[in-house]
Amino acid sequence: MFTGLVEKIGTVTSLDPQDLSASGGGGTSLTISDCEEILADCKLGDSIAVNGTCLTVTTFDKSSFKVGVAPETLRRTNLGSLTKGSGVNLERSVSAATRMGGHFVQGHVDTVAKIISITPDGNALTFRLQPREKGVLRYIVEKGYVTLDGASLTITKVVDGEEGWFEVMLIAYTQEKVVMGKKKAGEEVNVEIDIVGKYVEKSVQGYFEGLGGGSDFAILEKMVGRLVEEKLRKASS
Repeated sequence: MFTGLVEKIGTVTSLDPQDLSASGGGGTSLTISDCEEILADCKLGDSIAVNGTCLTVTTFDKSSFKVGVAPETLRRTNLGSLTKGSGVNLERSVSAATRMGGHFVQGHVDTVAKIISITPDGNALTFRLQPREKGVLRYIVEKGYVTLDGASLTITKVVDGEEGWFEVMLIAYTQEKVVMGKKKAGEEVNVEIDIVGKYVEKSVQGYFEGLGGGSDFAILEKMVGRLVEEKLRKASS
């Protein structure tokens, strides 16, 4: 579990393909350096979010650590596009003493989104992003949370549909503290939607099923109809 508050931008210093016959079955081993601040209390097996992806520390020294990235993770995140010298957002998993300044982040990337425009607004920047899997847009709401490359950000606008997209704003301070501040249109970011939305959806589906089945829309229509009738009844009395 993480908070979405990036602690440090690390630097990828090597990417080594893993032997298919070795434990883990392929993938890539990443070495990330320039991050001594977050390694003072590190132990083998610890979890560190790399661009919002929860990964396990396999080796480390004073200023660098290594993680293995499975083929599935490479397919579902932007970690496969990293090169030597790439910057990555880093955050250690929460502890009992961690201040929860962001929101609950799992480190489980749902999809990637392409940056389709960057618009200056004073000294801030508005990023418009289009997710690869449009289905995640149903969980993205204005003023809600979203995690982009491991950074907890507030959604400022959402447009659904085939060309669906959403926007976030980075203030000047945040631009210097996360890798997204240096990205350009056409590049991709990892997206993790707020887990609360998924739980709410499942709870509502369970409620509908408890009403005896039928289509969700038909049940919802009946519920809305009853509310409207009640409001009209009160208004006329």
